Amino acid sequence: MRFAAILLAVFTLSAGAARAQMLRDFCADRPGKATPACILDAGHLQIETALADAVLQRGGGVHEDSVAVASSELRFGLTSRLEAEAAWTPLIVDRTRGAGERTGVGDLTLGLRGALTSPDTKGVMVSLQGFVTAPTATHGLGAGGWTGGARLPITVPLGGDVSLGMTPEADVARNAQGGGTHAVLTNVVSLGRAFGKATLGLEAWGSLEEDPAGHARLASADLTAALALGDDAQLDGGVNFGLTRATPDLEVYVGVSRRF
Repeated sequence: MRFAAILLAVFTLSAGAARAQMLRDFCADRPGKATPACILDAGHLQIETALADAVLQRGGGVHEDSVAVASSELRFGLTSRLEAEAAWTPLIVDRTRGAGERTGVGDLTLGLRGALTSPDTKGVMVSLQGFVTAPTATHGLGAGGWTGGARLPITVPLGGDVSLGMTPEADVARNAQGGGTHAVLTNVVSLGRAFGKATLGLEAWGSLEEDPAGHARLASADLTAALALGDDAQLDGGVNFGLTRATPDLEVYVGVSRRF
């Protein structure tokens, strides 16, 4: 009986280790603006939180500081090729010179991401992500109405712990003066390099917004860093530098992600 109990314990531990080994490599949407093409394993939950995210705008006659606290995305694997996503910000503090301070919550975003290539490939990975944003934000802190869009995350391994990422995106946004919507086209190209448990990245991001009140061209150069905390968690941060007058001058953030 004792021998059988030992065998059972060894089998249970081995099965648990095998299940852990069968999980895909940890892959978070954070940090940065690029979205990876990876899909979360079925039945698993991943929480990705920006502990603090500060945006500073000083150009174009605007003096605005905005801080978001605990902005979080929840990802849940539905099948081996499909995951569901939800994102929301519980606290935003926005200060604009001449307009005072606004404090409240953000919009709620719901989405699905499906793999167009095998999620287990070691080669090029492509997925399709669709999302819709509900106007749950405090007045003046959100999009001002229902919006949505689609992304095409692409991840390309280049060898030697280097990877290339691209995320073309098309959105439907609310007009600045209300009463309709307009198209927004964006793209981001990222280059990442792993150094053991740490990964450093560079990104180039651009956006073209066709608002009837005036077309806006935004662009930024971004630096990202992530540190693996075991097999199921990471700590990360980044700095974004605005390259056009319409783009916020500086964004600094730090966050954490955990898979369950």
